[in-house]
Amino acid sequence: MRPGDRVRIPLRKRLLVRLLSASVLIAVCSVAATAWLAVATTTRALREEQGQALADDMDILARLSGYAATHPDWSGVQRTVRDLSVRTGRRIALTAPDRTPLADSAPQGTSLPPRAAATVDPLRTDTYTERGAQLSGTDPRVVGPYLLPPLERQKLDAVAHARQRCFSRYGIETTVTATPSGRPVLTGADGGATTDYVPEGCADGQLGAPTATERKALTALQTRVRPCLVREGLGPDLPLVLGVGVPGLGGLDATPGSTLVKALDAHGGRAAQACLDEARHAQLDPYVAPVAELFLGGGGSGATPRWDMSPANKVKVFGAAGLVLAVTVAVSALVATRLVRPLRALTEAAQQPPDRHARVPVTTWDETGILAEAFNDLAERRERLEVQRKALVNDVAHELRTPLTNIRGWLEVTRDGLVEPDAELLGALHEEALVLQRVIDDLRDLAAADAGALRLHREPVPADDLLAQVAAAHRVAADGAEVALRTETEGTLWLDADPVRLRQALGNLVANAVRHTPPDGTVTLTARGDGGEVVLAVADTGTGITDEDLPHVFERFWRAEKSRSRRTGGSGLGLPIVRQLTAAHGGTAEAASTPGAGSVFTLRLPAAAPPADG
Repeated sequence: MRPGDRVRIPLRKRLLVRLLSASVLIAVCSVAATAWLAVATTTRALREEQGQALADDMDILARLSGYAATHPDWSGVQRTVRDLSVRTGRRIALTAPDRTPLADSAPQGTSLPPRAAATVDPLRTDTYTERGAQLSGTDPRVVGPYLLPPLERQKLDAVAHARQRCFSRYGIETTVTATPSGRPVLTGADGGATTDYVPEGCADGQLGAPTATERKALTALQTRVRPCLVREGLGPDLPLVLGVGVPGLGGLDATPGSTLVKALDAHGGRAAQACLDEARHAQLDPYVAPVAELFLGGGGSGATPRWDMSPANKVKVFGAAGLVLAVTVAVSALVATRLVRPLRALTEAAQQPPDRHARVPVTTWDETGILAEAFNDLAERRERLEVQRKALVNDVAHELRTPLTNIRGWLEVTRDGLVEPDAELLGALHEEALVLQRVIDDLRDLAAADAGALRLHREPVPADDLLAQVAAAHRVAADGAEVALRTETEGTLWLDADPVRLRQALGNLVANAVRHTPPDGTVTLTARGDGGEVVLAVADTGTGITDEDLPHVFERFWRAEKSRSRRTGGSGLGLPIVRQLTAAHGGTAEAASTPGAGSVFTLRLPAAAPPADG
């Protein structure tokens, strides 16, 4: 396939189609999840509404039972019924057992629901469903003749507060609470009564003693229950007064060992309890409203609201789902088109001929924009590498052509008899051959380092000996250039390295330093420790390197002064070889320079421990 040919991508594999398919799938799942959530939410709301309706019904029943417990008839209940209907939104109707209307929140003439919701009878309450009901089945708000007059209430309140202060002295915190009959009782922090434990200093017996009103009502109750006990064969003299359990009079419970307890523990206990309940109902009956039937309806219509998925509701649900689906597809298509556009630009740029190094505009900074930026960076690096490759070929050709041309020229004139092959000519040819060999060796070393095939023969190397050997090898050249060559070493430092390669790297640095240092200058070789590294530095007092040229000193065939030849400026491969040899030893090469003041080339290499025999 040629670079300009356009690839035909199958429809099912196109990114746009896949994005649309994924969007449709997501939309369908979203709609399904939304529908499920709506159904679940509606169901939960209906259940909560039903629970709230049940709680409202219980509250209505409790309020009306409380009214019946404190009033002898239903004559004033209409206002209470109307207030409850407004608060709950329900229709409330009260009738006599024969359905004679007593009170109704609906307009007159509105038919009643088919069945009564409950029976309002404070003397026979539903023990398990009505809030506040007693186990005896009597509404606790029915007090009848046990209602205390104000004077007795004041006396009992004084006694209760005195008992509260007494409890407080013993570290027991209590609260005085009034019962429906007006009798005060002490409750603990948990809301329960404190009669389970009474400190000896507080047990005066006054708070639990019945008042004159209560004593009169208890005597009347005993009189009422005696005939029933005689009928049941239990005896008329049982002290039933102690087991009545008058509201708020917790101290009147039967004591262990009493005749009542013995009777109730026997088989006649149930009969005695029945007699007591019958007598209490008869005693309290004149003080409560008559039995009534309670009818409840939905806002006056008499029908309870029910969830119905009608055809209109179904059309609304499916219409909304279709609209959501259409909007999702449209938005997904728009987003996908905008997403695919830069990808197409990348594809067209990548299909351009390699020599054009095409770029693409970066319009966004998302994943596609990052990809475009990376593509442009890759194209720029490829263009730069191409330029470097061409420059490398030209430089290598130039470096090899010059010595070869000189050797060929001298050989041709010698062959033609124009020049005698004397020692001076042979020396010149030998020097050109050495230059050629040096360039070839440098290229071979760089190629081996690039391929990772540079072989090192490591051994323990003392840093001071290494610097001394390098300085001795370049002493003659430094003296000839009138440059002082010095070495400085801090302590005893060891390297695990190839001494030949390190001498080659340092030799290249020293040769460059001597070449660029004017007469009477100084080249200094130093070695010092820096943590787990040995720092080798070659500093000179030469001309230095400009800030523009400093980043390029380790590039191949680069010379700071382009006018220099290979004889005055080197081949341009010395510093790249230094960097490669240092990297092969696991180190780094750095350069710093100040124009006119000199340069410092630093090699950082891993330090090694001294040999065992050293």
